[in-house]
Amino acid sequence: MAAVVVPSKRCDSKSPFDLFVRGEIMHLKLFCTLCFLLVTINGCFGDDDHEMEEFLKREFSLSKPYQGVGSLGSSHWELMGDAMVTTEQVRLTPDMQSRQGAVWSRIPCHLKDWEMQVHFKIHGQGKKNLNGDGLAIWYTKERTQKGPVFGNMDNFTGLGIFVDTYPNEEKHLEAQKKRYTPRTQRIFPFVLAMVGNGSISYDHERDGRPTELGGCNAMVRNLKHDTFLFIRYVRRRLTVMIDIDGQHEWRDCLDIPGVRLPQGYYFGASAITGDLSDNHDIISLKLYQLTVLRSKKEEEEEDQDEVTVPSVDNMDLLRLGQSDEGMSGISIFFTVLFSMLGCVFLVVIGMVVYSQWNESRRKRFY
Repeated sequence: MAAVVVPSKRCDSKSPFDLFVRGEIMHLKLFCTLCFLLVTINGCFGDDDHEMEEFLKREFSLSKPYQGVGSLGSSHWELMGDAMVTTEQVRLTPDMQSRQGAVWSRIPCHLKDWEMQVHFKIHGQGKKNLNGDGLAIWYTKERTQKGPVFGNMDNFTGLGIFVDTYPNEEKHLEAQKKRYTPRTQRIFPFVLAMVGNGSISYDHERDGRPTELGGCNAMVRNLKHDTFLFIRYVRRRLTVMIDIDGQHEWRDCLDIPGVRLPQGYYFGASAITGDLSDNHDIISLKLYQLTVLRSKKEEEEEDQDEVTVPSVDNMDLLRLGQSDEGMSGISIFFTVLFSMLGCVFLVVIGMVVYSQWNESRRKRFY
């Protein structure tokens, strides 16, 4: 008996409407995929954080158990002055008067882009504003030179990041019985940056204000939690941030473009005490090499414009901005008042001139 075959409805048969819907869905998926790729590519090339890869450079880093620190020629770091190594830190100065110490890398750094993370601690028996003087992180041509600038030489060549804990200018004005105006007042401790070319002196009496690139206040003394300093140099841009609140969050301190630093300088840290004192401790210095994507044109321009002497572009504009930023409340009041009076005067003059012009215009028609 022959089998009867009953035609069945095909499972994959689609109506014109179903085909249209499927096509639109495919187009939508393709569109979303393209959008995602565009956003991803834009993020990769538009944000410096996504452009960089970082690698810890152990030969330029200092951390526990500090095996590479000492007077031996094979060590990577050299102690100087009153600095000493303990199991917990490299103590640059003890909490005693008239001490200075430093730790310096023996190897010059030839990295183009880098990032330094500093774990430090400043503490002592002195009360607020009765302590001193502070510590500094260096990237300079010279090394192991004693001096008055936080334990290093004056007229240095390179970059200095200072954690200044004593307000010299404020105390100097108080001794002269002069008023410390809001224009010059700042809260200490204060973090600031300076670039020297070998002939620029650090003004100790004015806390380095004439030559500073910028800075921020940082209450870092006698804290129970860790304190950190972040220094990044990428594409001739200097960025400094701090983490001192125990929240594990970086806070902006300064961001300056156009900072030109030669390669082949030395990293170091130093501190000094005078009539007042503090313990200045370095727990770790961690240097990271940053691999930054550059176009061929950028690489050629940087190779042609080789930096041999440290400098800062538009330094005069930076100083002008700092002086304007420090205007007192009275100065701002009178500036606004005279500006308003000037505007009223111009409006009145304009109305008088317009009235006379309109009157003369009417007379011409009679």
